[in-house]
Amino acid sequence: MLRIQSGKESGSDSVRRSAGLSARALHRLQEVRAVADTAGRYGIDHALFADFLSSMRADLTVTHYPTFADLQGYVHGSAAVIGLQMLPVLGTVTAREQAAPHAAALGVAFQLTNFLRDVGEDLDRGRVYLPGDLLAAHGVDRPLLEWSRRTGRRDCRIRAALMAAEAMTRRVYRTAEPGIIMLDPRVRPCTRAAFTLYGGILDAIAEQDYSVLHRRAVVSRRRRAATAAAGVLRVAGARLRARTEDRVARAGASAVERKGPVR
Repeated sequence: MLRIQSGKESGSDSVRRSAGLSARALHRLQEVRAVADTAGRYGIDHALFADFLSSMRADLTVTHYPTFADLQGYVHGSAAVIGLQMLPVLGTVTAREQAAPHAAALGVAFQLTNFLRDVGEDLDRGRVYLPGDLLAAHGVDRPLLEWSRRTGRRDCRIRAALMAAEAMTRRVYRTAEPGIIMLDPRVRPCTRAAFTLYGGILDAIAEQDYSVLHRRAVVSRRRRAATAAAGVLRVAGARLRARTEDRVARAGASAVERKGPVR
């Protein structure tokens, strides 16, 4: 049995030969080492990885979620933990515990957006991620969704259910948004860009009158390019300010050293 350790390790070719590993297996092993190193370096809770894998295993057998509470258990592991894992890597200007609920919410908001955008594709794979109680509240069930997907015909009940799912998702975005300002200034622009673009998917869904069972909603190339360009400019500005502040701080510390202690 190989002992997986974080950090760099020499002699990877000899390790591969002695363990009978293929190049692909060695690559996977290196990825695991990198994850272990990152988790150790930033103090990422190992339980978050266990929760993630639990949700991934659920995809092998679970094909629907009867209630929103049931779905929350899944998205905790599939999405919320991603935000929580990223938080210490990105850095914060507040206590990590204060930013954590917002980071988790952002991961969930992105995941719920994917569910809404991909209703038709997921249905083709035998899965329905929209919670059953939300669908039932509008008179929708799996057979009705399958009928609409198969025939290309619309139904006002499905539209109402999708509108409710959109409203639910936007509420999660509103919970997530205050956390962006809590991040390190250098990473806020990228996070804001992702927030804007994923929210733009919801806009596209609404603009297409919730026809997600028949066509995939996408953010226009123009909007993606404009958002990315603005993000790049903000990142450059944030990094420049950080370097300037760092130089000023070092210069101040050096001046204090030369002057010596105040008597």
